[in-house]
Amino acid sequence: MCGIVSAVSARNIVPVLLQGLQRLEYRGYDSCGLAVHDGTGPKRARSTARVAELQAQTQAEDLQGTVGIAHTRWATHGAPAVHNAHPHFSCGTGNGSGAGGTPKVALVHNGIIENHEALRAQLQAKGYVFESQTDTEVIAHLIDSLYQGDLLQALQAALPQLHGAYALAVFHRDEAHRVVGARQGSPLVLGVGAGETFLASDAMALAGVTDQIVYLEEGDVVDMQLGKYWVMDGAGKAQTRVVKTVHAHSGAAELGPYRHYMQKEIFEQPRAIADTLEGLASITSELFGAEAEGVFKNTSQVLILACGTSYYSASVAKYWLEALAGIPCQVEIASEYRYRQSVPQAGTLVVTISQSGETADTLAALKHARSLGLAHSLTICNVATSAMVRESQLAYITRAGVEIGVASTKAFTTQLAALYLLTLTLQKLRGRLSAEQETQELAALRHLPVALQSVLALEPQIIAWAETFAKMKNAIFLGRGEHYPIALEGALKLKEISYIHAEAYPAGELKHGPLALITKEMPVVVVAPNDSLFEKLKSNMYEVRAREGVLFVLADAGSSMEAQEGIHLIRLPEHYGHLSPILHTLPLQLLAYHTACAMGTDVDKPRNLAKSVTVE
Repeated sequence: MCGIVSAVSARNIVPVLLQGLQRLEYRGYDSCGLAVHDGTGPKRARSTARVAELQAQTQAEDLQGTVGIAHTRWATHGAPAVHNAHPHFSCGTGNGSGAGGTPKVALVHNGIIENHEALRAQLQAKGYVFESQTDTEVIAHLIDSLYQGDLLQALQAALPQLHGAYALAVFHRDEAHRVVGARQGSPLVLGVGAGETFLASDAMALAGVTDQIVYLEEGDVVDMQLGKYWVMDGAGKAQTRVVKTVHAHSGAAELGPYRHYMQKEIFEQPRAIADTLEGLASITSELFGAEAEGVFKNTSQVLILACGTSYYSASVAKYWLEALAGIPCQVEIASEYRYRQSVPQAGTLVVTISQSGETADTLAALKHARSLGLAHSLTICNVATSAMVRESQLAYITRAGVEIGVASTKAFTTQLAALYLLTLTLQKLRGRLSAEQETQELAALRHLPVALQSVLALEPQIIAWAETFAKMKNAIFLGRGEHYPIALEGALKLKEISYIHAEAYPAGELKHGPLALITKEMPVVVVAPNDSLFEKLKSNMYEVRAREGVLFVLADAGSSMEAQEGIHLIRLPEHYGHLSPILHTLPLQLLAYHTACAMGTDVDKPRNLAKSVTVE
């Protein structure tokens, strides 16, 4: 995770750095900091509070400079403490190398250096004093040890010694109008302004500053000076990178009548789904790109790679693709796929799913699949300018809009909508979707925003449930078929923002272990649509009741389930066929949200988590 922003300008760039940090805070908020060259050397401010506190600190200290770097941190190595916050300094060796010494190198880093322990030992042997537990401080000292008057050359000499992933921005005391940077395995973009240059983790950080963006590629090194820049590979060979005009959203949003962004984003889902499906007149391959029809016609199976919430949307899609399109589908956790021996099959379409399009594990898994000879790829992503879109042959851009809350809501349901479109497209190409069925499916999709709005009207009933859940320490979620991944997503949401331990199981697995956990203090949430598995699911529910378990059931209109002692029931307004998983997601999101509110947690920024996972 972590977010980087840097600038070389003729103006005071502290406000630019702070604004960039605010927009990158979704990447991590364990700490934040910035450093500028004030004409005499590096000066910095760091905080374990939010960016607003850092802003007050810089004002109090009158921190100004025309060259600077800034960072918001998600902790990997070292606790969330000021001494572990970026930027990191190197004061060289000797008597002035410790705290209070004169800093020479200032550096920020996103990623993980896997060989930091060995490098740390080597540098300590040379006399370098470490003040943090981070892997990042190692890089600062390494660059200082290699510095001979040219910062770019020192960086180029350091990079081959770094094993792992990194995006870096560095400046030096003796080169007052220069920042150098590099990327390998972590995202970094270059912004080109009028007589000034910028580096950032993504274009959103530079919204309102410049819309001229260069997407740096793997292994790129950049040298930024006042009004000019050079891009090269690690060996110093000049590289040409296209400057693109990117109208990035600033990420600014008004809460309006809502208490938190998560609540707002839950209620934005009817609009987000409508936008994602806007202009849908027919089921056609062209929805996924100009080359899609040729790719899809030669697709004999689908491999979906994803992490976290996106993995659960993929798991729903597996049921859809096999049941409707009749095409085999394999779903893999991206962080596992690249590290196991798999057997690539000809005719495989590799589908990646990511809200940000920058998820490190998913990007790496896509590249691994390509290395195995799987050339055809499609990404479903919420950010059109992301690395994953650029790496994929085909793309479907969901139009959820900016999602500020760390716990994903509207990104998930728009992913499901996109995956259902993919299912219908493959179904049609395989001759399994008649014209009459296509008309019916299109009508159902167009009605989906209205149906979602009706589900959101159940919020008062869910608030009553949340008051009970806020008193609990554990919960179990149950589902069957294509609703089992929805149970998994519901459990994840509760864990993420309320910190209540929750697990999800296929309902039929209760008797194979989880029943041992059932007590009055273990609420059981059941996703119970009125489908072909409903009667089987009822039997599983009665198994819980027989052991004094308390059930919280999300049923459909017309189902034969009734509320009674030990069975709390909320009935959704209608049954929605194969699109039912999307509707059943919303009550689970609201349950997690209102439980967290009742417990007083930081809903939008839960502890230990960040929005975009750009490290392994």
